[in-house]
Amino acid sequence: MSRGVSVTVERFALEKPFRIARGTKTEAAVVTCTLGEGGATGRGECVPYARYGESLEGVTDAIEAVRGALEAGAGRDEIATLLPPGAARNAVDCALWDLEAKTSGMPVWRRVCGHAPAEVETAYTISLGTPEEMAAATAEVAHRTLLKIKLGSEDDASRIRAVRAAAPRARLILDANEGWTEANLLPNMLAAARAGASLVEQPLPAGRDALLGAIPHPVPVCADESVHVGGDLSKLVGRYDVVNVKLDKTGGLTEGLALMRDARALGFGVMVGCMVGTSLAMAPALLLAQEADFVDLDGPLLLRADRPNGLVYRDSRVAPPISALWG
Repeated sequence: MSRGVSVTVERFALEKPFRIARGTKTEAAVVTCTLGEGGATGRGECVPYARYGESLEGVTDAIEAVRGALEAGAGRDEIATLLPPGAARNAVDCALWDLEAKTSGMPVWRRVCGHAPAEVETAYTISLGTPEEMAAATAEVAHRTLLKIKLGSEDDASRIRAVRAAAPRARLILDANEGWTEANLLPNMLAAARAGASLVEQPLPAGRDALLGAIPHPVPVCADESVHVGGDLSKLVGRYDVVNVKLDKTGGLTEGLALMRDARALGFGVMVGCMVGTSLAMAPALLLAQEADFVDLDGPLLLRADRPNGLVYRDSRVAPPISALWG
């Protein structure tokens, strides 16, 4: 039986502009892969990321290049040999997981989790702005228990102080998105420590982060741009304490599971994160999040409108997906 394959680009407006150290976005532009077989449908969503040389057109073309293999029934292992880690493989891999669940009647969580998935605490992200802007945005959500604060510009110490004053009880993840330098690394790390931050994420550019292995970590340091797959981990030992597993980097849930296992074996803590996408992109990651130390799966909260059957968020907690969405 031939398998149907559909690849579409979809755009979801953001509630307000979202700014990080590398730029500002006003929409989530995603690529969705839909597979049909025997009356069942499986879907996967990815977010092409320019930082990694990806584009909507390039990711769409990459999935189209494996259309023949997918139509002929290729599974996740074969696709891993045809597509490199990244957004395109993520959409296909997650669509295959979903299709397998729908055709077999066995939900994905039964195959990858040691228990039925439960609600988890997720961070909520505060966009980069002036200290005053960020303090005002933080004050609006100060009741949340975990906040991710986007940094990576001049005078981040002032931003850290302003945010902490606006949310004195929340746990803070400070994400520089590679925006700090060797000159301001230590002052910013000390500011993070004084604020009682729980984590500092990717302070230095990937490939230029050796200094992290030579300084104390008054706050644990998390690798994001520096880690994509398990093969990246060995060079991060001594530089980072935690790694951020994102399915758009690993190339899907299959490699995400492997990266998480390998990271634990090397003594790293684990964050499960996301790009700005819909609930369809978050759903597979929520299974990984069951065993994570930190979870940052707030993408749908930044959208003006999510997909139908989207994830249910209650303050700082998010529930597992229903099968009508994924898995």
